[in-house]
Amino acid sequence: MKTEVTDLVSRSQQLWGRLVEWRRDFHRYPELSFREKRTSEKIIRKLESLKVFDVHKNVGGYGIIATVRHGEGPTIGIRADMDALPVIESSSVPWTSLNPGVMHACGHDAHMSILLGVAHLLAEDVTSCRVKGTVKLIFQPAEESCDELGETGATKMLKSGHLDDLDHVLALHMCPWRRTGELQWNDGLSMANNDEFHLEIQGSGGHAGYPHHVNDPVWIATYILQSLYSLNGRKVDPLDIGTISVGQIHAGDATNVIPDLVEIKGTMRSYKEEVRELLVKEIHQIAKIVTALGGDYTLQINQGEPALLNDPKVNEIIKEAASGLKFHEGPFGMGSEDFSHFTRRFPGAMFFLGCGLDKEKSLHQSDFDIDERSLPHGVRILLHSAYLMMERGGR
Repeated sequence: MKTEVTDLVSRSQQLWGRLVEWRRDFHRYPELSFREKRTSEKIIRKLESLKVFDVHKNVGGYGIIATVRHGEGPTIGIRADMDALPVIESSSVPWTSLNPGVMHACGHDAHMSILLGVAHLLAEDVTSCRVKGTVKLIFQPAEESCDELGETGATKMLKSGHLDDLDHVLALHMCPWRRTGELQWNDGLSMANNDEFHLEIQGSGGHAGYPHHVNDPVWIATYILQSLYSLNGRKVDPLDIGTISVGQIHAGDATNVIPDLVEIKGTMRSYKEEVRELLVKEIHQIAKIVTALGGDYTLQINQGEPALLNDPKVNEIIKEAASGLKFHEGPFGMGSEDFSHFTRRFPGAMFFLGCGLDKEKSLHQSDFDIDERSLPHGVRILLHSAYLMMERGGR
């Protein structure tokens, strides 16, 4: 029996009121990475009320895996992230954040609501011939940040062993630069490798009126910064994708004192592994300028998420499931996504779901918001994709 597209469209639309209610509640009570206690408890209550899921709690932190099985067939994972950002919300909507300094500024509130919508329709269909195998709904903590081990929620959930049997995995991301009714997809490398660096320049400070008596680390830092920024255009092949950006510079506490130490922190983004390795190598070379100018340094590089790798065959299924929407092809930019850990291990793909408002909002913006009419589209695309995979034995 083939999945009836019109049926899923109408049933997803009928969920719209609840999708909005859930999304706004998540938005009012955002929680940072590895602190998603209330969020997790709310999701667990909703899932358990459906009475068809085997619910695993506290996976990789506050993560949840809700599993439903019916008959023989592949195991399909559908993932949504749960955490918010350390952003002070500046919007004036009635559902603005009630947790000071924390905000859902990346759409994770919508991702969770959409996956709860998938859970509701899946619960209705579980004994039908649409469900031919296993579906695991993955509510993942800590996409935005890692812990002291350098691990995000994706890494921890994958280490749990509860997901070892996945045949395919799906996810979406809200897309504020596309309008409702639009979808952006891309085969292969689609989001960036994300690595961070922390360079400490050690000099010898002293009185600002006597700079000739000190070894000024701020002066040394000016040469470092010039070299870092020239790296973008002079070491990376212009046909490749790679960039380095400085996000933090810390030095001194007074206007009349030359400090002993300057800290420079930043990020490196790339698509190809060879470009990733080149950027790391070049930063090590640039750091040697410090000793040439009489200072000392320490350099720490933390390797983050790999580039997101989308499977073309999975994308074909997503596009079939999204029939009727307007498609745009192209990489999703230089942001990173720890869903990349899933697609490096299992065939899978993430698509970007249009949700843009008349006045476009950027991801991580302090007044970020979405067109909530986009939510039912996410439900039916994810669920229809899973059904198509089960009909075809995971192919």
